[in-house]
Formats: sequence, structure tokens, C-alpha cells
Amino acid sequence: MFALSLSYLRRRPLTAALNVVLMALGVATIVVLLLASRQLEERLERDAAGIDLVVGAKGSPLQLVLSAVYHLDAPTGNVRMKDARFVLESKAVRRAVPMALGDTYAGHAIVGTTPAYLDLYGATVNDGRLWEGVREAVVGADVAQEQRLAVGRTFVSAHGVGGVTSHTDAPMTVVGIMGKTGTVLDRLVLTSIETVWANHDHDYGAADDGAAHDPHLDSLRMAEREITAIVVQLKNPAAGYLFARTVDGIENLKAAQPAFELARLFRLFGVGAQALQVFGAVLLATALLSLFVTLYSALEDRRYDVAMLRTLGASRSAVFRSLVIEGLLLAAMGVGLGLLLGHAAVEVAGRAMAQAQGLRLTGAQFLPAEALLALAALAVGVLAALLPAWRAYRSDVAATLAEG
Repeated sequence: MFALSLSYLRRRPLTAALNVVLMALGVATIVVLLLASRQLEERLERDAAGIDLVVGAKGSPLQLVLSAVYHLDAPTGNVRMKDARFVLESKAVRRAVPMALGDTYAGHAIVGTTPAYLDLYGATVNDGRLWEGVREAVVGADVAQEQRLAVGRTFVSAHGVGGVTSHTDAPMTVVGIMGKTGTVLDRLVLTSIETVWANHDHDYGAADDGAAHDPHLDSLRMAEREITAIVVQLKNPAAGYLFARTVDGIENLKAAQPAFELARLFRLFGVGAQALQVFGAVLLATALLSLFVTLYSALEDRRYDVAMLRTLGASRSAVFRSLVIEGLLLAAMGVGLGLLLGHAAVEVAGRAMAQAQGLRLTGAQFLPAEALLALAALAVGVLAALLPAWRAYRSDVAATLAEG
């Protein structure tokens, strides 16, 4: 019966191919949605793990999180050290990591920060050491691999997210390469905050020329210097909302909670995901209908063949099975092609996104939900074959042969 069903499919290759493609497109659409949404959620949650608040300039809290945690957007602005001091010195804060942003290298954000930023993600320097002086940098594993950087190499940073103007007069030296963490650190270049200040303030070096300094003037000068954001771990994370409200009350500061903004982002993303789900379901329903019509019309074409099979000794159940096997074969080929297309599409999109936005998706991951999807699609194939198979089961052999 299996060989017979296969031969019937080979007899109508274009019709069979249409059913397989329709089924494959429905499966592939849902697979892309499952893989992309799961991997993006996991990546975003991993990058924000352990961060209770992000503090920066007034503006959109979502933009503040995207720029300071994920480095996917332009910062909302800068804040002066004298305003940021409330957060940096608060007794409610367990760890506060300041950041100075604004430069990039080959599309990767350069983050002026402190070694506490590595501690936030449990990162270590596998090759070389941490930065110590101005214009020394530690690069993430992905940056080192993509740009072929090694300890001792120099590079020139570019001003701004677009990287149009370069700091050709201020090359930076790689002094360390971080181990792979699977977090946002892999695609960042880390340096000291003083490096960022020196690159954007030509008077900064003159203020540190080795001459005697007036402590009062130095304090005033430091109070007016700017940073971009502070990522905060609180001693009591449950008090995050109250602390955020307190920070919002300061004239030039805004606090954003990554967990809240992530939930908001997922809700926005969910609208598009639901539309894709509906689209995939419509394709699967279309495939079901097409499969049903194909098998039903095929049964009409081979009524005489079925009658001859019965005359030669085939049982009713054998004829029934042959139609069900045919529907199952079409569905199985559609599911196999759909899974292949879905994973390939995610892999291609992941590589494109990695270059454009630093977000890595992989088609190598297989989710348990895909097994359920495959079973559901196979069930669709069997369901489409049931009525034609039942008609074949109930066919009148003598009447069919009499019709000739």
C-alpha cells in the first residue's frame, strides 16, 4: 500500500508539489516565529539579568534601556556627574556601574565604564589584562573574532552611532580580550570613562598634565563632567519602583526598569507575532483544503483502479489505508521541507541581524514546540485524507466495474 500510494503521487507530480509547498510554507512561517521569538526573548532577558534599574537623561525609558543595556539605540543624552552622584553614592544601591557612550568601532559600541561592568555578567579577560591607562581597551569575543583583533593591536574609533567621523588622532590599543559570555559583552569594546572624556574633550589631557592641581577646582571640574547612563543593582530589588520614582524626581535624571520595559517590548512584538501566527495558520488551513481537494479528485480519477484492487483481493481496510498513507506522505514531505526552510530562514536572518544590529539568531536550535507542530501538521494530512479514504472504503465494486 505504501508503494502504491507513492506511485500515485509520482503520477501527479505538480499537484503533489503544490500541496507540499503549501504545507511547507505554513510550517516554515510558524517555525521562524517560534525560533525568533524564543531566542530574542532569551537573549534580551540574559543581557538584562541582574540589572534592576537604568538611570540616564530624561527621555523615553525604553530608549534608555535599549541604549544602555543592549546598545541597540542612541542614548537619550548625558547627565552630569554631580546629578549622577545621588545614584552612585546611594545606600540603597548594591552596585552602580557608570557608562560613557557615544563612540563605535566597526559598528560595535565603545563603552567607557569600570571593571564592575564585567563583574555584572561574570566576564573575565582570557587574553591580556584590564585597561589601566587612557585609550586602552578590552574587546568582546565576537569583536575580536570579526575584526581579527589581538592584544597589542591598535584601532581608531568613530564618533557617534553611525561612525562617520573618526578619532584618527587618538588610536586605541587592545590590552585584553574577554572570554565568550553569550551576552551583550561579546559585541562591545570596553575602556575607561576617562578615555571617552579624553576623546571628546581636547582640554581633558591638559587638565591632567602632571602639574599641581587645586583640589577644589578639580572637584568642580569633575562635577561638571558627563556620563551617559548608570546600570544599577539594588540591595532590595523589590524596592525598584520606589527608588525609580525618587530618581525621577531629580531634575535631570530618568530611571527605567528593564523588566518592565522588556514586558512592554514583548507586548509590542507580540502584535506582529500574532499576525504571523494567523498567517501561518491560514497557510496550514489552505494546505488542508488543497490536500483534501487533491485526494478527493484523485479518488474520482481512480475509482476503477480501486474496484480492480478489491477484485484482486485487496480488503476495504487496505484501500482505506492507501488513501490515508497518501495524505500522510504529502504532509510528511511538507513538514520536512517546512522545518528545513524555517531553520534556514532563521539562520540567514540571524547572520544579517548580527552584522546590522548585533543580535544573533541561529537555525541550529530545535524547540520541543516544533515536534508538536510537526505532529499537528501530520494530523492535518491524515484528516484531509479521511473523507476520501472513507469513500474508497464504502465504494461499490460491482457498480463501479459495471460503469466501466
